[in-house]
Amino acid sequence: MTLNGKFNKLKESLRQMERVVIAYSGGVDSTFVLKAASLSNLKRLLAVTASSESLPSDELSLAEQTVFSLNIPHRIIKTEELKDENFSNNPSDRCYYCKRELFSLLRDIAVKEDFCYVLDGTNADDAYDYRPGRRAAVEMGVRSPLLENGLGKEEIRKLSFELGLPTWNKPSAPCLASRFPYGHKITAGELKKIERAENFLKKFRLKELRVRHHGSIARIEVMPEDIPIFMDKKNRDETVNFLKSLGFKYVTIDLQGFRSGSLNG
Repeated sequence: MTLNGKFNKLKESLRQMERVVIAYSGGVDSTFVLKAASLSNLKRLLAVTASSESLPSDELSLAEQTVFSLNIPHRIIKTEELKDENFSNNPSDRCYYCKRELFSLLRDIAVKEDFCYVLDGTNADDAYDYRPGRRAAVEMGVRSPLLENGLGKEEIRKLSFELGLPTWNKPSAPCLASRFPYGHKITAGELKKIERAENFLKKFRLKELRVRHHGSIARIEVMPEDIPIFMDKKNRDETVNFLKSLGFKYVTIDLQGFRSGSLNG
């Protein structure tokens, strides 16, 4: 099937759902689902974004701006996953507990306000990745139209570009909790420390960026071609001084470079 054929099939499947709530993170996949839904002659459509300590504040602002530009109803709800020790103790299936809370809240909205389905942005490529949050979606009856219609990440980026979506080339932005090794207790203060560190480093216009939290050590991951930025003495000194001011004792650059899920192993 051609890419346009897949897109038309996606829109038809969405149209048949009639009234949907979409878990909207502001990323490439959920923005594409939102746009496709808006083109599918649905009877009702609502985007819902979860705000918590795990979500960087600039990601929340971008999500708000994007939904506003698409002229789609949007609601921000508060989630409190840190109050659940199953999440804050940071086991390997941490994401399951976070998604279970989110989908439970979205399902409540759907039931109370007469929506037919709750949707998320899981795509076809995610089926081959470690995603414990997927189990929560299945348990809660959440539909994943991109997965159901066989659309992978690169196809979604291409269609997003053709649709003029600002997220078409947006880097992935997993929650701040993903910066901690499994078993390391997650607190609001430590999440804020990571957010401040990454916000500072964004001034270097890095293609990808993660500050991994290893207790007293901050391990910076960037693309290999961006590592030389930190060989400049001024940049290096600014980075070390700022991250130490946050409470880190050691500041390191990972010579392997950025890789998604580097703490999963």
